Amino acid sequence: MQIPVNTFKQAILAGKRQIGLWSHLSSYVSMEVIAGAGFDWILIDMEHSPNEVILVHQQLLAMVEGGTHPIVRVAWNDFVMIKRIVDLGVQSLLIPQVQNAAEARRAVQATRYPNEGGVRGFTGLSRASRFGRVKDYHKLASEQMCVIVQVETAEALRNIEEIAAVEGVDGIFIGPGDLSASLGQIGNPAHAEVQDQIADAIRRIRATGKPAGILTGDETLARKHIEQGCGFVAVGADIALLARAVEQLAARFAHVA
Repeated sequence: MQIPVNTFKQAILAGKRQIGLWSHLSSYVSMEVIAGAGFDWILIDMEHSPNEVILVHQQLLAMVEGGTHPIVRVAWNDFVMIKRIVDLGVQSLLIPQVQNAAEARRAVQATRYPNEGGVRGFTGLSRASRFGRVKDYHKLASEQMCVIVQVETAEALRNIEEIAAVEGVDGIFIGPGDLSASLGQIGNPAHAEVQDQIADAIRRIRATGKPAGILTGDETLARKHIEQGCGFVAVGADIALLARAVEQLAARFAHVA
């Protein structure tokens, strides 16, 4: 049995744009529905959703037939949490609130075994190794790991170049929500100052040779960020799509006698 090829990593490093969807619903039922919708990738969020490891496992199973690539955003840059997620077979991770090169290096080390300077714990029976059926998994795993770090504060923006220079960082993701808060415009990522900072960050990330990513539920902004050169863009979130759709349906019947 062979280790799966990380097609998402291949695509973004080759400059092939990838369009994704954010998932907050923490349900394998809803995940099976959205996984077949045609997105290149779906992010399972553990930071701002009630997701735990067993729920992530269930959602990964629900995604198998959908043809979309799973990315998991862990709740924090914590090697124990990252260890459990990569042991599930997750090859692409988004690490939140990375402020500098040291924190980026810590994120990468959590996905590497000690022979590569990492701190990932050893097991021979994980889902990642197909329960021991992938020969030499521990020697091959890092080739397919995709580590994306999230810059979402004014401090992190100042350190983009040093973060990008860390070996093993495959992409840099801009978090517009927390960035707007850091810039004094909380809840308003469309504010001109925030958008100027985002545009500059995308330019600087691309100048380092690393792909840039972002999330926005605003279709106009999504297309703008694509034009600015973002290589991977999440264009919506499942919970927002559900909430707005049911509100609109209810409103259309609100005055029916």
